[in-house]
Amino acid sequence: MLPSMIPRHAAAALAQMARGFPVLALTGPRQSGKTTLARAAFPDLPCVNLEDPATRELAQADPRRFLARHAEGALLDEAQRAPALLSCLLGGADAAPPRGRWVLTGSQVLGLLDGIGRSPAGRVGMLTLLPLAQPELDDAGPAVTLEERLWRGGYPALHAAQREPDPPHWFAAYVAAYLERDVRQLLNVGNLMSFQRFLALCAGRSAQLLNLNSLASDCGISQPTARQWLTVLQASHIVTLVPPYHRSFGKRLVKTPKLYFLDSGLLCHLLRIASPADLQLHAARGAVFETWAVAETLKHRFNRGLPADLYFWRDNHGLEVDLVFEHRGRLHGVQCQSGTTYSDDWLRPVRRWRELAGAIAAPPLLLYGGDESHERADHGVLSWRDLGREAAP
Repeated sequence: MLPSMIPRHAAAALAQMARGFPVLALTGPRQSGKTTLARAAFPDLPCVNLEDPATRELAQADPRRFLARHAEGALLDEAQRAPALLSCLLGGADAAPPRGRWVLTGSQVLGLLDGIGRSPAGRVGMLTLLPLAQPELDDAGPAVTLEERLWRGGYPALHAAQREPDPPHWFAAYVAAYLERDVRQLLNVGNLMSFQRFLALCAGRSAQLLNLNSLASDCGISQPTARQWLTVLQASHIVTLVPPYHRSFGKRLVKTPKLYFLDSGLLCHLLRIASPADLQLHAARGAVFETWAVAETLKHRFNRGLPADLYFWRDNHGLEVDLVFEHRGRLHGVQCQSGTTYSDDWLRPVRRWRELAGAIAAPPLLLYGGDESHERADHGVLSWRDLGREAAP
């Protein structure tokens, strides 16, 4: 069984930011562990839950008085719920550094930034906390199969020491709460069932090129509405868009981003994959694996306070490299394959990409569903078990 508080790798980046910023903003999806991490990092700060109606009303009605009551600072949970309070807090920071320490947590990045108002650059330390990363889970619990890791996902509540909820029931409640809270706060959606259908349609397109026209048509909504709804999913850290790499290398490339969910367990729930055993032979296994790999790579970067800076590469013939990133002056390509038995044919797209990229490209990496990592003559082979433990940007 896992301990009730799994140590988070983002704690070091949060502590480093605290030395340079009097105001910290910790964003991420609901139930990703933001408040738990903030409380552990700043145990002396009082925690103020702004989802409580009475507390929120006081903070909104008289923000200056509210801040005066917490002159030494506080942890403001779900801070996007009180934009007037945030505006007042950051307005004071422009005139003079605020006393004490202020930590803002929020599950809606747009609401949090709107509440802050002007650009937070140089004034607020921003950190994104996604659900538990693979190394965090491995350090705290027993080894699991690839299918179990993908199917359960990384939300801390599904790895609790005292109780491990059944994932299908937990995710059903999570989606219902998400629709009632975040979606109603960000959108004037008359029929939440339509938005839930949109969410499920997005799940069926994870790890694919984004096609808003198709999404809108299948959901029975307009393209502007589909774009707006997708923005909400991004703002609440349910999905992310990975852009194509901007250098052409003399070839015609696609210009459309790829859509990814940020938790493979939630993705499996929306795809109605009932168990890890069902995932083994499911048609979406490869997409779920690629989605998980992208999410884990983002966690690795976010936990260090780094920007995403992830891309993919695809030419007009359909050759695709799943992940491309720059690191120490070199360009790195990663190919994802959920198969458990290594095949050299898997490297054809990334080898072609390396030829086109030239000297700037480092030896590519193959991430696969097998258990053994090793080096080949012109590329590395990384087991899914070692993702996050290897040196990475």
